[in-house]
Amino acid sequence: MENESKFIAKLKDKESQNKSFEILLSKYKEPIYWHIRKIVLDHDDAHDVLQNTFIKVFKAISGFKEQSKLYTWIYRIATNESLNFIKSKAKKHFKTSEEIMITQTNKLKEDPYFDGDELQIKLQELINTLPVKQKLVFQMKYEQEMKFKDISEILGTSEGALKASYHIAVKKIKKEIIKIQTF
Repeated sequence: MENESKFIAKLKDKESQNKSFEILLSKYKEPIYWHIRKIVLDHDDAHDVLQNTFIKVFKAISGFKEQSKLYTWIYRIATNESLNFIKSKAKKHFKTSEEIMITQTNKLKEDPYFDGDELQIKLQELINTLPVKQKLVFQMKYEQEMKFKDISEILGTSEGALKASYHIAVKKIKKEIIKIQTF
């Protein structure tokens, strides 16, 4: 993509906005989908959240102040939309967000879009036992290989705190894997 500031200016300009937004979609649609999918787990839910995310990006781009990178801003919107989606779904079904995530993990085996094995399902179950912030940090760092600097911008947390959360999450998951292996 060309110089980010110039591209953002084109996104904000009514005459070039639609074409620029198509370029933005082609670049970010897939990675944002997978980011959302890691959070909500279900393919159809991920598509709904993805659509809501890009609608929000389109509506809010004129107010984007360029205090962060464009992609971290989009990831922040996607993360918030995903978490809000889970909360909304939980409220609708009179459950907690944790119960919704357990249900979603259990449905992975039947999901035609999930190509993982039993080990990946077990890993997802372990990830879902983590507090939300640790879960997000673990998924972004371990599964999506993001840099702590970018995760910091997305989640609005210091790099030091994120590193601590990540290492705590890794310890918890390793501990649970060791328990499983000893059975």
